[in-house]
Amino acid sequence: MKLSVYGKEAMASKYKVIDLFAGAGGLSLGFRQAGFEAVFAVEKEPDFAKTYAENFGSHIVASSIEDVVASGICPKADIVVGGPPCQGFSNLTGNKRSDPRRKLWQYFMDVVESSDCKVFVCENVPNMLTSAEGTALIRRARKLGFHVTDDSMGVLLASEYGTPQNRRRCIIIGSKLGPTKLPKPNGEKRTVRDAFQSIPLKPIHKDLHATPASGSDLHIARNPTELSLKRYKLIPPGGNRFDLQRLAPELTPGCWIRKTSGGTDLFGRLEYDGPARCTIRTEFYKPEKGRYLHPKADRPITHWEASRLQGFPDDFRWHGTKIRIAIQIGNAVPPPLAKAIAENVKKHLREFKHRPTSRPAKADLRQLSLLPS
Repeated sequence: MKLSVYGKEAMASKYKVIDLFAGAGGLSLGFRQAGFEAVFAVEKEPDFAKTYAENFGSHIVASSIEDVVASGICPKADIVVGGPPCQGFSNLTGNKRSDPRRKLWQYFMDVVESSDCKVFVCENVPNMLTSAEGTALIRRARKLGFHVTDDSMGVLLASEYGTPQNRRRCIIIGSKLGPTKLPKPNGEKRTVRDAFQSIPLKPIHKDLHATPASGSDLHIARNPTELSLKRYKLIPPGGNRFDLQRLAPELTPGCWIRKTSGGTDLFGRLEYDGPARCTIRTEFYKPEKGRYLHPKADRPITHWEASRLQGFPDDFRWHGTKIRIAIQIGNAVPPPLAKAIAENVKKHLREFKHRPTSRPAKADLRQLSLLPS
């Protein structure tokens, strides 16, 4: 078995974090902004792992969680965070009870156990909270001695924690130190107008030229058809496919006309004043997938705009093709939400006077081979 690792040694004086199913690192970024230090991360997609390593310099293993757990290389840490891939729990994919991703939470808890962490944070889609798998995760956590209460699990709205987007996420926090609570809304409100400040209305690039890419590199134009442009122009701010049906039924796909309810985000246009009334998903560049039309310009939002709506800073550097970068953006935990959770966890650790764990020894990581660039 070959495990591939990127990055540098972690710092020694801060609370240590392990980030599982790390993706681009939305959780790690929020925790870093709150003063934590990642000592270990796992992400099986090589280009996602490169994005993570580019931004954090922490050790990240580009391998499956199954192989990492079997290898026994996970170090000790104060906190384990992560979101087992959520598609197995999501309404968007139906009730797939045989989906193997449902079992990945078990590996998450294996690392929670082996790392001797005092706190874990599990993030997922809202459906996980009421699923059999969510119930099983909580049951195992309690058997391991973690306090998991009604106050430490629930569904948080990212827009109440400084993210300019109405993204709902299930958060489960467990602590061996004592009962804890989810963070309360912090009063930081950001609008689409705030997020898009300084971004030109007209995209700068026709394609992604090189990676790592950041900021304006991601302001990439699509090449819409004449029919698409006609449709875009008819959607008012806050409008959706029903406006298109009302104003120009001849331009409306028949399947939309036959579907008389639901799908209110399809071909939706954002509004400047308020958070985005949508969830940034992995195909945000396709208006037929959701409320992804720019508030003013007759086009879908760009990768740069989507990353801003997720709360990523412009100096965050991305690896991969534009489609792969879109997946990283859409799957990420919004860093402002992650930061609010991290600040709450730090307060809890300090209340119980928990001292940071030592950094992992270099010898613990020597068996990991570097992935070729």
